[in-house]
Parts: sequence; structure tokens; C-alpha cells
Amino acid sequence: VQLQASGGGLVQAGGSLRLSCAASGSTASGSIFSRSIMGWYRQAPGKQREFLALINNAGSINYADFVKGRFIASRDNAKNTVALQMNNLEPEDTAIYSCRSFGPGVVDSWGQGTLVTVSS
Repeated sequence: VQLQASGGGLVQAGGSLRLSCAASGSTASGSIFSRSIMGWYRQAPGKQREFLALINNAGSINYADFVKGRFIASRDNAKNTVALQMNNLEPEDTAIYSCRSFGPGVVDSWGQGTLVTVSS
């Protein structure tokens, strides 16, 4: 299963962006995706990768404390996609945002990230 994040771009502080991550690949990708735990992460220049949110296959979501109330994660198993709605963005949110799929019986996979730049 291949993952591709999209939706990044340049936005002013206080603005919003919606990122998407689509899974593609073998004909089994749909069933694999529905079993996967999906995660959103980001990595800012010169910093370590940060966890943002996890959505399990039942739709339960865990967020990092610093994004609660600003970021909303969701998944659509019918479309093999997950999304990350980001609101009230700050310059400190500038980073490359990536998605990940993993879990029991699922190969740990990372998608190519999408760059989010927040200007002050």
C-alpha cells in the first residue's frame, strides 16, 4: 500500500488547511486500509518528527495535546483516505506533514509528505 499526502501550501497565520492522505496500490489495499491504524505526523526543519493524531480502524481518535481544539482528523474507509483539518494555524505549524499506516498484520508504511508553510 502506498500513501500520498496532499493539500499543503502557504497560508497566513490564523488560516486553515485541509490535508488528505490517500492509500493506493494492490487490489487488497482497501481491506488493508480498513484494518490500519492511520497516523498524522509532522517534521519541521531542524526538528524531530512529531506525532499529531491517530485514528484506529474503529474511528477512535487520539490527538497530541498541542493540536487539540485546532486539528481534526477523520477517515473514510470507503475512499481509503484520511484527512486532517487544521484550523487557526500558527507559524510554528510550518512543517512537512505525513501520514502513516500500521497495525496488526499491516506493514508500517509512510507516505510522502506535504509541505505546510504558515506565514506571520
